[in-house]
Amino acid sequence: MDSIIFLIQCPDQKGLVSNISNFFYERGFNVLDCQEHVDVLENQYFMRIQLDMSDLSSSRKQLEDEFADFGKRLNLQWSVYYSNRLTRIALMVTKAPHCLYDILVRHEQNELKCEIPMIISNHPTLEPIADKFRIPFYCLPIKDKNDRERQEKEIRNLLNKQHIDLIVLARYMQILSQSFTEDYFGRIINIHHAFLPAFKGANPYKNAYNRGVKMIGATAHYATAELDAGPIIEQDVQRVTHKNTPEMLAQIGADIERIVLARAVKAQLERRIIVHGNKTILFT
Repeated sequence: MDSIIFLIQCPDQKGLVSNISNFFYERGFNVLDCQEHVDVLENQYFMRIQLDMSDLSSSRKQLEDEFADFGKRLNLQWSVYYSNRLTRIALMVTKAPHCLYDILVRHEQNELKCEIPMIISNHPTLEPIADKFRIPFYCLPIKDKNDRERQEKEIRNLLNKQHIDLIVLARYMQILSQSFTEDYFGRIINIHHAFLPAFKGANPYKNAYNRGVKMIGATAHYATAELDAGPIIEQDVQRVTHKNTPEMLAQIGADIERIVLARAVKAQLERRIIVHGNKTILFT
């Protein structure tokens, strides 16, 4: 069933649920799902409301214009999405294949309902995987630190040409510029192991092993100019023991990264995330 999803946030006030629900009732919509949350510390209200698209009796533009007028008096910040328009994803990778494989398999099995028209990398290593799934692969290497601007310009051109909605950094091991992350804020999902920032460097699992960690994990978040500091979408952890070698820790970490990244991408595709400041409200 096709649906329309509104994501809404505003200062908390009396009558919000009644007023918003009545707006859609007056236009003949059947509400398929409605979730809400109130942040009492910030006096902020959040709602995700899903409507039956078959009840749409006007154009989409008319609905959006009418809701915009309605929302002004309640100071609503909102966005709207239509489930029959698939999100177009660009996957960005370097050399690690685990997250790329996982996303592509889930997409192939229709677990992630989207379009993946391209894979972008700064190395040619993973091109055979792209070939297996018949997805165009673009290798845009970075020759030196002064070459990043040129490379990002090429990435932007590809994203614009393919009308990309979401960028998934499936272990893309390069730092994106501030202008890039700002222009695509809320549309870049990154994954990293949860050791950061305690265990940085080329071999974080060896460093973690040397410290005798008892728990490892992964975090999926929106990318920002500040490295690994964007709004968190998903996290998970697993307990480990002194018996786990650095290689075993790395494998456990890779498994968690797969799961956490997939959950984050799925939540984005299903429009279950509202960004507020530097945190997210994640509806179920």
